[in-house]
Amino acid sequence: MIFKNLKKRFYTSTFLIVLIILISQINYLLGLCLIIFSVLSILEFLNLINKIFKQRFFKVMSNFIFILFIFLFSYFFFIFSVFFNLKPYLFMILIICIASDIGGYIVGNYIKGPKLTKISPNKTISGAIGSLISSIIVFLIFSKFILTPFNYNVLLIALSTSIACQLGDLFFSFMKRKAKIKDTGNFLPGHGGVLDRLDGIFVGLPVGFITLLSSL
Repeated sequence: MIFKNLKKRFYTSTFLIVLIILISQINYLLGLCLIIFSVLSILEFLNLINKIFKQRFFKVMSNFIFILFIFLFSYFFFIFSVFFNLKPYLFMILIICIASDIGGYIVGNYIKGPKLTKISPNKTISGAIGSLISSIIVFLIFSKFILTPFNYNVLLIALSTSIACQLGDLFFSFMKRKAKIKDTGNFLPGHGGVLDRLDGIFVGLPVGFITLLSSL
């Protein structure tokens, strides 16, 4: 069962990596993917909130805030990528977010050890450290081609991005725990829903990007 799940994760991850490469080169595909993933994330979030809150007021307010956030996230990602020529920086931060997630998953499952928090029983301290280390490694590789001259002070970008990703992941893990569900959906085989994969990115990318701009 574990092998089957890992196999699904591998195929889905390969597809997502190829998709990222394509959308980094084709603006039309970038816009289309932002729309599709935004809509799917919103639908999954609506279902999540429905299971958490009974009062209509909290449902409406939570959904409004999330929809507004997703709209602004997608809008500025597209605008900064296409019209401000900041695509290399945005995709560097995006890949750092992905590296943080993968590094945490691999190290956490391999080393295991003490749990990080009760919010998400699968999260371990070793996994959190693995996320930080993998983010730094990926950042160092990409920064050699994108950030010139290189300044070691900007390692703060990798650290802040990874920490923000992990906080975003924990926040949605908390919400799923409240809703008493394991995944927000099953759109991505082996990964769960779209929101399961983008939860950390929704927090990590803005934080990392703002940190990056303040370091340039």
